[in-house]
Amino acid sequence: MTSPVPPSTVLPGTVREQRLDQKKMNKIAFASVIGTTVEWYDLFVFGTASALVFNKIFFPSFDPIVGTMLAFGTFASAYVARMVGAIVFGHFGDRLGRKSMLLVSLLTMGAATFAIGLLPDYGAIGVMAPLLLLLLRVIQGLALGGEWGGAVLMTVEHAPANRRGFFGSLVQVGVPAGTLIANVAFLIVASAVSEDALHSWGWRIPFLASVLLVAVGIYIRLNIEETPSFQAVKEQGAKAKIPFAALMAKYWKQVILGGVATLSTGSTFTLLVASGVSYGKKTLGHSETLMLWVVLAACALGLFLIPFFGRLSDKYGRKPIIYAGVAAEAVLAFPMFWLMDTKSVALLFVAYLAMMTAFCANYGPIATFLAELFGSKVRYSGLSVAYMLSGLLGSAATPFITTWLLGLTGQSSSIAWYILAAAGLSLVALFILGETRYGNIDAVDEAPAAKQEA
Repeated sequence: MTSPVPPSTVLPGTVREQRLDQKKMNKIAFASVIGTTVEWYDLFVFGTASALVFNKIFFPSFDPIVGTMLAFGTFASAYVARMVGAIVFGHFGDRLGRKSMLLVSLLTMGAATFAIGLLPDYGAIGVMAPLLLLLLRVIQGLALGGEWGGAVLMTVEHAPANRRGFFGSLVQVGVPAGTLIANVAFLIVASAVSEDALHSWGWRIPFLASVLLVAVGIYIRLNIEETPSFQAVKEQGAKAKIPFAALMAKYWKQVILGGVATLSTGSTFTLLVASGVSYGKKTLGHSETLMLWVVLAACALGLFLIPFFGRLSDKYGRKPIIYAGVAAEAVLAFPMFWLMDTKSVALLFVAYLAMMTAFCANYGPIATFLAELFGSKVRYSGLSVAYMLSGLLGSAATPFITTWLLGLTGQSSSIAWYILAAAGLSLVALFILGETRYGNIDAVDEAPAAKQEA
């Protein structure tokens, strides 16, 4: 086994030399965080609406539990589209570059979200309303399937080797940041109007407001440069003709195991921002406003903890930090519901903040970990497909399954068992995969981890 290049080493005249400009690195990281925040805002404003109002607006003729499941089913449809988006955008991201795909995906997501805000409800156009909602949700999924991977690579492929975990985790901040903004938007609207007004027109405001966030994101992203790793692929004439085919021929194990290893992040976060909100409101009797405040507090904590754990992964390795996060999610699965079921507001906050801490340890380093599993000529495809696979297995299924389990058993323990099972699968997959902390991320044909083990 050869020793990896020390993280502090910089070879004159190589693409790594371009990573020394801290001002430039900060600008790239900021652009990625802002754009990703916008994308996740657009996605999770839908999730919040699904938990609070969509069952009454678009599925009013069904039993409340069935209506909620249908609303979450529409929510989940985006995750199937995300996989398609990951393949399509990954193809062009590996062929044409990271930057152009980021702009296209952001525009697509913004247009779909704005259109949802203009959509007539079931009372106006009948069954066409949920069908159009489904179509726009699918378009959202296609866009996110391409955006996240490109945003991660913009930071990770520019970052110094000894700070990849930290800069990769900054992109992950977009998830709690986007969710926080989405919940603030709903909190403001819900506090300012009556419940009837919220169901009539108030819910549209957070969707229509996304156009402002998209405009800011596009402006910032127009001023960033292509990554050194893609430039190396381009200069060597090493672009894969069909990146997805090349990916699956060489890295299919990393794709599957990476997706399963990331499964628990989607299950846990969706529990916090969607299923937990629905459970707190419908089963425990908490108000919509209280549940939004709880999610708001948890996401605010995540803004600080995610980069903290990303930085720790640069010091101790990706896997030890992710291991700790997944194990903590498993340990907290039952205590979270024990605390929630007391109906104490204080303990409700404690439950959410504790689980958010576990999630952040898991989620902070995972973007860099996945990126380092693949060689640079198929990295956009590999990173995107693996992550979107985890969303399909975890985030997409969680609201539907937890609603079904609760309706079937009437016991919150059934949801806890589900979260525990997801964490167990992630731990097994993570155990099989190797550590990815060291290695040359500009390697065209080998992943950094593979170069380390050569």
